[in-house]
Amino acid sequence: MPRPLREWKVLPHGKLSVVDDNLLSVVGELPMPIGDFPRRMTVARLQDGRLVIFSAIALDEDEMRALEEFGQPAFLVVPSDRHRMDAKIWKDRYPAMVVLTPPGARKKVEEVVPVDATSLDFGDPTVQLVAVPGTEEHEAALVVQSAGGTTLIVNELIWNVDHRPGFGGWLMKVTGMTSDKPQIPAIPKLLGFKDQPALRRQLEAWAGLDNLRRIIVSHGHIIESRPDQVLRGLAQELAA
Repeated sequence: MPRPLREWKVLPHGKLSVVDDNLLSVVGELPMPIGDFPRRMTVARLQDGRLVIFSAIALDEDEMRALEEFGQPAFLVVPSDRHRMDAKIWKDRYPAMVVLTPPGARKKVEEVVPVDATSLDFGDPTVQLVAVPGTEEHEAALVVQSAGGTTLIVNELIWNVDHRPGFGGWLMKVTGMTSDKPQIPAIPKLLGFKDQPALRRQLEAWAGLDNLRRIIVSHGHIIESRPDQVLRGLAQELAA
């Protein structure tokens, strides 16, 4: 697990991109001994202009200005105890932000930053925070309604990282960090996804969301091709 940052430190990242009318996303690279690994921050805008930051990443000042032009950072979702690296520095930068994390992650996250709540109704029907069943409440997700349809935002529940070259890429492949299709990764599954029937039911429920257009993951490419079938396929794998 990466060490939590104590001051604003910008690691390599791309530019914020528009996913839908109320959604932005940016991909960074997390340095690891076996090679850099992709990580993603997603930003959902409520109807009143406040922003929900999911899995925060420190950005350079140009991108932070672009984010602030999009809306007011108001909620910081630390989606698991393994995604707390940038939590403190975001809270330091925006002291009024409400810090949210799922119940099972609270103890570890509070080693880094005070947690305000483990559940919250944003008062906005377009954005819903979910503690994912079957993960011992260690994983959070967002369901976001946009002009273009419904978006499911998950953390380590689903990865969609392509295979990478070299010896480091080989190690990532054999340890289940990369794949040629979306997957429930082996390490998080082993560490925290213990109630597989409950998780399977949640995946099947999400597959039935009205006008599901995409799944945004914290590691890897956005899933836009038949996301409902991807969820059903992953649910079937859990049942095998």
